[in-house]
Amino acid sequence: QVQLVESGGGLVRPGGSLRLSCATSGLTTDYYAIGWFRQAPGPGKEREEVACKSLSDGSFYYADSVKGRFTISRDNGKNTVYLQMNSLKSEDTGIYYCAAAQYYSDYQALPRTKNEYAYWGQGTQVTVSS
Repeated sequence: QVQLVESGGGLVRPGGSLRLSCATSGLTTDYYAIGWFRQAPGPGKEREEVACKSLSDGSFYYADSVKGRFTISRDNGKNTVYLQMNSLKSEDTGIYYCAAAQYYSDYQALPRTKNEYAYWGQGTQVTVSS
């Protein structure tokens, strides 16, 4: 059974940093991609993918809004995927979710939409405010 547990959210001032963690269990192979999604506050806001990383070949994706500020990485020994967030802005505020999707790099592109992901964590709140 695949389980994902996020941690590391909190309140931070603009320009600050946070590191989110996604502890994974039940992923019996590396044929998965792990994505980080953000859901901004307010009605009608969709979860948008901000970063994604393949566990098999290390390929990755960043949304334009976070390029150069966020870094997705993996600690193999801890079965954990991290999202390092630097130079945070107020528009980075939201609930951050990690998600897992089966992914075979030879046959498909990295997943980019929430519907492509089968497994989700419970989310962690990030608030960027002075």
